[in-house]
Amino acid sequence: MLVGAAVLSVSLLGISYFFQTTLRASGVTQSAIQGDYLLEEGVEATKIFRDMSYTNNFMKMSTTTTYYFAWNGTNWATTTTNTLIDGKFERKFTLTDVKRDLNNDIATTGTYDPDIKLVTVSVAWSGSLGTTTRTIQTYVTNIFNN
Repeated sequence: MLVGAAVLSVSLLGISYFFQTTLRASGVTQSAIQGDYLLEEGVEATKIFRDMSYTNNFMKMSTTTTYYFAWNGTNWATTTTNTLIDGKFERKFTLTDVKRDLNNDIATTGTYDPDIKLVTVSVAWSGSLGTTTRTIQTYVTNIFNN
């Protein structure tokens, strides 16, 4: 009888540990999925800035400033003040000037092209495994000449 109780206790502890590990892993996965969606939404927000006015948005932004996204109720806006999303996620973006070589290809040196910017969007959050940061880069062009 004592052996049966010991086996049952060990089994219950094992099952408890399994469920605890599963719940912890699902929390990490949920944060990663939410972070990826926020990253994608950040890229889309930069395209909205381009669509509204490349000249009034990207041409007036500094390449040495970190920007954060802000929703003003009707449109996306930028701010230099970090606001955590859901009290957990930090989302920001930076701009980098783009240069072209003699073949008109994007290059590290060459002539500055004012009609294209390299946009880097990052999302970071803290969890049980430490801080996770996801980053994506894309080019945004003055496709509408606005």
